[in-house]
Parts: sequence; C-alpha cells; structure tokens
Amino acid sequence: MIQQIYPQVIHPYQYELNKDMHLSAAHYIPHEDAGKCRELHGHTYFINVTIAGDDLDKSGFLVNFKQLKNLVHGKFDHTVLNDHLEVFPKDGPDSFPTTEVVARKIYEIIQNDLDQLPHKPKCLQVFVRETPTSYVVYRPKQVKKND
Repeated sequence: MIQQIYPQVIHPYQYELNKDMHLSAAHYIPHEDAGKCRELHGHTYFINVTIAGDDLDKSGFLVNFKQLKNLVHGKFDHTVLNDHLEVFPKDGPDSFPTTEVVARKIYEIIQNDLDQLPHKPKCLQVFVRETPTSYVVYRPKQVKKND
C-alpha cells in the first residue's frame, strides 16, 4: 500500500479526489546531456493525481478511480515510454520522457478525458516519483479571468 503525503493544492472546489497508482516502465532520454539516462533503463513510478470539482456525476462520483487507473496504468505499465510516439514524439526536449514531461503528459491525458464529462472536474496536479529520492509535481498554470 502506498502511504505518502503529497503537496497540497489550495482550491475553491467542494470535492477533492486523489488517486495513487504505480507502474513499471522503461525509458531513455535521447540527449547527450542526459548522461547514463541516455541508455534504456526502468523505474517503478509512483503517481498521485489530484482531481477537484463541485459536482458529482450521476453515479455519485467526482471521477471513477478505475477510469483514472485505466488512463495511466492501462496505457503505460510495462511499456517503453519512448515507444508511445503519440505521447512522446521525438521532436525535442518538451517531449522527451523525463519525469517532468511524464507528469505533464499524464495531466494532459487525464484533463482531456475530464473535459468530456458533463460536470467538468479539473485535474489540479500530477505527482510523479521516479526514484525514492526524486519526484516532480506538475500543476497547470492558472489562467486569470478578465473582469
């Protein structure tokens, strides 16, 4: 069982859902400055996703936990991240499967799915731990509304 305290996001929503998951995947960083990480190697990634919203769906869920697991674990577990060219195209550092980019891409996958739901929950942050001592938190920038 994963028992971890994650950085908190201050938000105005009534409901907050957190889903922990882990997946085993390999990757490499195709850049000369990546050192040993240029070589194919693997990690057991520990991931936490924070979703929030004010309304529940017709089942009484903000989001079904299984839906989140299918989107991330179902796609990436026991794969080579670099092979997912639709997610990590080989066109520059913004798409290399570094921990930072993995966190952002997981956010994008989840938020694209959430955007299809009528009650419009929001993904507030994605936490990705690559090793016991290294992790990344991705939070989308908040867009200020003009008054």
